[in-house]
Amino acid sequence: MEWNFRNDLPVYSQLVEQIKRGIVSGAFAPGERLSSVRDMAMEAGVNPNTMQRALQELERQGLVYSQRTAGRFVTEDTQTIEDSKRALAREQTEAFRKAMETLGYDRAEIVALLQEEA
Repeated sequence: MEWNFRNDLPVYSQLVEQIKRGIVSGAFAPGERLSSVRDMAMEAGVNPNTMQRALQELERQGLVYSQRTAGRFVTEDTQTIEDSKRALAREQTEAFRKAMETLGYDRAEIVALLQEEA
């Protein structure tokens, strides 16, 4: 996985977002075992505590689960993955709509532009 960080958000929240995108896009398959916290942190170039916190948040969201001695795994609940995918899509759609409105477009014009590009 390629890790990209910006300065405008905490690294922890960016890790959550990037791993979540990996799960919903299929880069991490349902039921797949994730690398260890230490290995993921090293790969991302972050502190292991920061990676641990991100993975705990993903567990709280139901996208990842722990097995005591076997490590962490991506959920096998495809509905949870699909729900997260839809939520991310709604966030992206809303951000796009707001950006277009700041350019002076209304909803009908935005839809027309999207249809032209499709």
